[in-house]
Amino acid sequence: MVPAIILIMMLPYFHLQRALSTLLFGLAALTDYLDGLIARITNQYTPFGAFLDPVADKLMVCTVLILLASQIGDLIGLPAALIVGREIFVSALREFMASKGSRETVAVGVWGKFKTAMQMFALLILLASGPGSSLFKLGILLLYISTILTISSAVGYIRAALPALSSTKA
Repeated sequence: MVPAIILIMMLPYFHLQRALSTLLFGLAALTDYLDGLIARITNQYTPFGAFLDPVADKLMVCTVLILLASQIGDLIGLPAALIVGREIFVSALREFMASKGSRETVAVGVWGKFKTAMQMFALLILLASGPGSSLFKLGILLLYISTILTISSAVGYIRAALPALSSTKA
């Protein structure tokens, strides 16, 4: 759905742009949640699914953040940069830890899932509302809260990985 969201958000002066991008993003977030829930309930866990799900989440969140930052500007530029930077860093950290046989040290936990849910909720509100509205202000507030959660979780992953990082020779 990411390519469709990009296309809709990039169309100039398309009067249904906000509604369609909100609908697609909301559907993608909902199906992501339901897919994970069904996989856990039915015990249909696969290593490939465990790898692909967070990648899809990051791609969707980062893409929408970058597009919104290009449309809205400075108000969400810093949170967008911090979130995108953190996602790239933590992905690299996970790959490094996997190469050391310690991927579980930096595995996605409850806080990581909460962080992603908060990001998606904030972005959904920002997509649905226009600048200046009360709903938009709520979306900005939630985006800043999710940015704090994002950085906090990165610090947690760094702390967990520190022993392996400290013992590695360049």
